[in-house]
Amino acid sequence: MTNLNYQHDGLESITDFVRWGGSIFAKAELYFGHGTDNAFDESKVLVFYALNLPMIIPENYWLSRLTTQEKQAVTELFRRRIENRKPAAYLTGEAWFAGIRFKVNESTLVPRSPIAELINQKYEPWVNPETVSHVLDLCTGSGCIGIASLQAFPNAQVDLVDISTDALEVAQANIELYGLEDFAQVIESDLFSALQGKQYDLIVSNPPYVDVIEMDALPAEFQQEPRLGLEAGADGLDLVRRILAEAPLYLKEEGVLIVEVGVSQYYMESVYPELPLYWFEFEHGGEGVFAIQKHELELFQELLDARVKPI
Repeated sequence: MTNLNYQHDGLESITDFVRWGGSIFAKAELYFGHGTDNAFDESKVLVFYALNLPMIIPENYWLSRLTTQEKQAVTELFRRRIENRKPAAYLTGEAWFAGIRFKVNESTLVPRSPIAELINQKYEPWVNPETVSHVLDLCTGSGCIGIASLQAFPNAQVDLVDISTDALEVAQANIELYGLEDFAQVIESDLFSALQGKQYDLIVSNPPYVDVIEMDALPAEFQQEPRLGLEAGADGLDLVRRILAEAPLYLKEEGVLIVEVGVSQYYMESVYPELPLYWFEFEHGGEGVFAIQKHELELFQELLDARVKPI
């Protein structure tokens, strides 16, 4: 890594520090992908967090001068971002998803799923938002998908399920942040193991789906995230196989399963060429999210059961 000088002599305004941060981040060859996709947006996130500012401010605010203490706070965040390769969300303890701010920490992945677009569309036409009463966010992490989905479903209860107790503590904190205790609950479970007798109108999941080769090649920023939330065997489908085989039992008759598999879409199409999977196309980026209905899964139940283990 290039040696960097964190001296900020002559820098005074918000504009100065955002520009400086963008420059040194680019020089340090940081990797972006946890809410921002470039050095200057990442710099803005950290500067505005340190100054306790909303992300949109009047134009004249950009010329505001920082105090000595504020300059030190911004510089320390820049230093930690570069030297530790921590994503900005872990430095600030928060991330935005589907227009909502969520608490995050190193026990959870940083929210970034393209499923946010489906939430904004109320998952239509796959479900009728007015009639959805039970939603499952499987492998919930911070709870972002399930909690954000409540925006789409005025009459729904959502279960936030994860195997990680540490992640569920974060999900519970996000429930409490928005006073949603009457609408959402966390459940510790290895996929469906603790959900006997429950059925859902919609099961949505962003499970671990990184294959072994890709896992070893991930940039340092992604290596900061919990391996439990990323790693999923030789082809990235260890958990997805189980989800497909077990989901029909937990879906209502008109229920729908939506799963993100990212770059493991290639393996999905190779392992399950028979399945009538619908692959979404996203306007704002992202890939590898499919939908399938309960009755379609049931038609292939024998095949799904047979392929729970890698071939």
